[in-house]
Amino acid sequence: MSDREHTTRVAVLPVRHHGPGSARSVVAELDRLQPAAVLIEGPADAGPVLGLAADPEMVPPVALLAYAPDEPRVSAFWPFAVFSPEWQALAWAAAHQVPARFCDVPATVMLAHRGRAGQRAEPDPPGARDGSGPADAVAADVVSPEDAPGLHGDPIGLLAAAAGYDDPERWWDDVIESRLDGGSPFAALTSAMAELRTGSPAPAAEQLAERRREAHMRQVLRATLKDTAGTVAVVCGAWHAPALAGKLPAASADAALLRGMPKRKAALAWVPWTHSRLAAESGYGAGITSPGWYYHLFTTPEQTVIRWLAKVARVLRDHDLAVSSAHIIEAARLAETLAALRGRPLAGLAEVSDAAKSVMCDGDEFAAAFVTRDLVVGELLGSVPGSAPSVPLEADLRAQARTLKLKIDPLDRTIPLDLRKDTDRGRSVLLHRLTALGIGWGAVTADQVRGTGTFHETWTLRWRPELMVAIIDAALWGTTVATAATAKIIDTAASAAELGTVTTAVERVLLADLPDALGPVLRALDDKAAMDADVGHLMAAVPALVRAVRYGDVRGTDTAALTAVAGALTTRICAGLPAAVTGLGDDAAAALRTALDGMQAALTLHAQDERGRAARDEWIAALTGLANRRDLHGLLAGRVVRLLTDVGVLSRPEAARRFAAHLSIGVPAAGQAAWAEGFLSGGGLLLVHDRDLLGVLDDWVASLGSQEFMDVLPLLRRTFGGFTPPERASIGAAVRHLTSGAPGPAQPDEPVDAERAAGALRTVAAILGGNR
Repeated sequence: MSDREHTTRVAVLPVRHHGPGSARSVVAELDRLQPAAVLIEGPADAGPVLGLAADPEMVPPVALLAYAPDEPRVSAFWPFAVFSPEWQALAWAAAHQVPARFCDVPATVMLAHRGRAGQRAEPDPPGARDGSGPADAVAADVVSPEDAPGLHGDPIGLLAAAAGYDDPERWWDDVIESRLDGGSPFAALTSAMAELRTGSPAPAAEQLAERRREAHMRQVLRATLKDTAGTVAVVCGAWHAPALAGKLPAASADAALLRGMPKRKAALAWVPWTHSRLAAESGYGAGITSPGWYYHLFTTPEQTVIRWLAKVARVLRDHDLAVSSAHIIEAARLAETLAALRGRPLAGLAEVSDAAKSVMCDGDEFAAAFVTRDLVVGELLGSVPGSAPSVPLEADLRAQARTLKLKIDPLDRTIPLDLRKDTDRGRSVLLHRLTALGIGWGAVTADQVRGTGTFHETWTLRWRPELMVAIIDAALWGTTVATAATAKIIDTAASAAELGTVTTAVERVLLADLPDALGPVLRALDDKAAMDADVGHLMAAVPALVRAVRYGDVRGTDTAALTAVAGALTTRICAGLPAAVTGLGDDAAAALRTALDGMQAALTLHAQDERGRAARDEWIAALTGLANRRDLHGLLAGRVVRLLTDVGVLSRPEAARRFAAHLSIGVPAAGQAAWAEGFLSGGGLLLVHDRDLLGVLDDWVASLGSQEFMDVLPLLRRTFGGFTPPERASIGAAVRHLTSGAPGPAQPDEPVDAERAAGALRTVAAILGGNR
């Protein structure tokens, strides 16, 4: 083919990815050219799924996903919005029955750049929201445009600077995005990029990657020119335009450059995407800061500003802010005035945002933030046809979600579940199974995690596009959610290094209703518990087992085996506890106190069932044996007395006697404070209702010398800081009404200056929650 024929038959349309102005210009130019074929920057091996873009059920934003079947986490995405020039080129080709192909290096090559566990064999081609790379092909380890060195990193920024703009986004918006006349900017952009490329140094590895990409595009272009007789339109990132326009190098040179490129097996599929992911700066995002605005700009070519401000008013009204039609009119006038003052052809996002903030939000940053979140970025979830290829696990997940009426929604949604109802119980099981697989569609609320296994659960759901990678990754474990979760949790328990991991797996087995996994997981628990002699580890394992028993009861699961395991662990704990509490430092004592609290709460809950009372009684007997030991750390000694008092083994008068004995002369002040902290921490109502205990504490504090008081003050402050404000206020009120007969503090040798003491008294009263 002659150079002249290539020049006349090839039309290169350089674009800024995800730009509504570029998309509008592409459609206008394709209408004018009426090409015989359209080439689009994207993975060349996407042909088998490319036709689905014309399906009426394909609604952007969507993304083309490529992944390695043997390691799905090695993946890349090409996101498309309705305002993406590439998407509009695909839509135009489908509507006019013109062949369309992707022309960039295949996904098999791109994935080969990424080794296992995120290690790359060679540098990735840079990302491209400014036209410097593929249609935002991104993955966890992609190089962002900001990281790309030299002129290549931000060619648009250089053009903006040459035009006198300090903001590249503003320049592009003025020149391209805000164009409503449909005039073609492509020849000028190609020429400008050619000038920039002449002075663009780049590392050798990066140059090689870019040269290979452009060589592949030219090879596809040559093949397409041979297969067609008319014009071939090429839609590509602006940076690549000069490499495809004009005279091409010899085909043999490009073939030699492409020879020997590493490849890796890849699978491709369409997945739904969201506007918020388009706005993300890293990860799987496209780096578009205002997808909601771009969507409006592309879909609303007439009265763009006034209709946008009407949407702003709706958002503010949804947040109970008063906005009238007069506000909209005044804001539109201000936006137009700002555009004129700033020398802009039309009001852009900066102008309408400034106008809305000033007129409609009264300058309130928080109100303006609602507009940014709900409108400028917005949230829109695309959809993919049911006929699109997917892994069996995804199909099973979606089928179950439809059956259980769980809507896949990109917005946060809280749903309460009543486990006595079949549908709600099914929802709970599905969400717990997905959690076990690492597919974080939902999260149970924190208060439910700390709960005791009632008939209610509360979940917060939000669907994120990158969950598709998690689904594909989890598909290695099975073809259905149930079988995959069963296999994954069995493997987790068998390979666990810590006992706590296995007990968590036991709990998840029951929450997710995986009966086939219960036997193997319990065997793993027996093996791990038999090898672990650390009492602290054993104590940490019991609460999860007890919760599992309770949840099993709610779901009607036979938990006799779990009860037996919990009982066996309790016996081992009680046997090892006397040695475990000996000779502990402050940090170890604090950790063991937390374990004691967890064990006490778990066994108290367990004792509500006949099967659990024996374990609780065994535990109480072990604590009683510790209560009279004098070698315990003060924090543990006080805690043991408090726990025995709470269950009624020790009476309140006996507890007060022991309290007074440990706060008597002969015990160091720090040891006294540790004992008091161990006894009092976790709730202050005991002091409110037991005046004997409060009197003992008050007399002890009053008897401390100045240095002793300074030494124990941090411990006391930590103890009382753990009480709720109402508890502190009640303690303060009770202290004022004490009528203890114990001797008070010694009277000072000099008279007290009441005026100087008043400030200190007010401070103490404030600390205790008093009113004066």
